[in-house]
Amino acid sequence: MADATDTIETGREMRPGMVRVWDPFVRIFHWSLVGLFAFAWATGDEWGKAHELAGYVIAGLVALRVIWGVVGPDHARFSDFVRSPGITLRFIADTARMKAKRYIGHNPAGGMMVLALLAMIAVIATTGYMMTTNAYWGVEWVEEVHEGAVNITLGLVVLHVAGVIFAGIEHKENLVKAMITGWKRN
Repeated sequence: MADATDTIETGREMRPGMVRVWDPFVRIFHWSLVGLFAFAWATGDEWGKAHELAGYVIAGLVALRVIWGVVGPDHARFSDFVRSPGITLRFIADTARMKAKRYIGHNPAGGMMVLALLAMIAVIATTGYMMTTNAYWGVEWVEEVHEGAVNITLGLVVLHVAGVIFAGIEHKENLVKAMITGWKRN
């Protein structure tokens, strides 16, 4: 049986050896973005209005996440997980040697991935919106930037999933479950 020193208290909930990391907004944002991005990708050439609507919702989600990254709880804040490129590169080198430090929230590589994904999705949403305006309707470079940003984002998603799997193996924890429940071991 766990004693008080083995228990982390968060609000009214207590779980032995566990800590609440991901608040409901971060989890809902994450999984909503996953679903909406997949839907927008699948409907891009086939179902224009649904694709546009998904893009507007995604743009709204990204805007809310940026705000939450400034005012949200500790692990949601950019200040908690955005690190310098040097720290991030050292972390990646340590990861390659299976000697990376474990972080309760996002690790430095995960923090950079959050920024990269938010930036690319903002580019996608901006160029998607531009294509609906009279000024940019049919302008080739806007469509090329939109499609290029989608392809880069798909590559980032693959790297993100690989990083989650690798970190889960390295630190023997289920990070997908943590993003569903909000809890990680302490």
